[in-house]
Amino acid sequence: MKAAAALAAVDEVASGMVVGLGTGSTAAHALREIARRLRTGRLDDVAGVPTSVATDHLARELGIPLVEPGAAPIDLAIDGADEIAPDLALTKGGGGALLREKVIASAAARFVVISDDSKLVGALGTTFDIPLEVAQFGLGITVTALQVLGRPHVRIARDTPVVTDNGNFIVDLAVDPIRDAAAFDRALHMVPGVLATGLFVGVAAVAYVAGSNGIRRIEAGEPDEGRAR
Repeated sequence: MKAAAALAAVDEVASGMVVGLGTGSTAAHALREIARRLRTGRLDDVAGVPTSVATDHLARELGIPLVEPGAAPIDLAIDGADEIAPDLALTKGGGGALLREKVIASAAARFVVISDDSKLVGALGTTFDIPLEVAQFGLGITVTALQVLGRPHVRIARDTPVVTDNGNFIVDLAVDPIRDAAAFDRALHMVPGVLATGLFVGVAAVAYVAGSNGIRRIEAGEPDEGRAR
């Protein structure tokens, strides 16, 4: 289903575009489809801006030309999400690339989200902890301060803290369902040491969501009657 959603989203890519390339298994489907269309001539003169080292490597393997962030305006960015609220506010960062993902998504003229319908929630924080990229310096102080807002835990892999492409740590913050994602995002940014949050509020323009009945295209601002929770 994620591959089907990616296929639909890539239809928004036109020749000559600079495209922000997301990170993770869902976004990888979009990269492979962009590469296929470039090989077959369906697309031409498309360049990508990767959101992680892993995406950079995959894009190069697939033959997608790359440009440095800031070298040219980003026409479109495509990425997955861990949660999608009715207003298209998102939780992202399960893959640990949230800071770069937010930089590219915010810079893009249009940000497109791809997912399956298991990611649809009534409120962010319902099914997924909120990832935070934090400075290594003063980690204990940052974690203690975050306890006012939720239940923080440092992301661990192979018995050591996960280090991002930017040399920082990830803290996953368990919370109750968030009523006001924008206000909660502002509160998180007030904590010294928090460099980026996985709350993407007011960034996504459209989501392509795959389910058993096909692909749903959800525009930001669209009435939410009948959406899955």
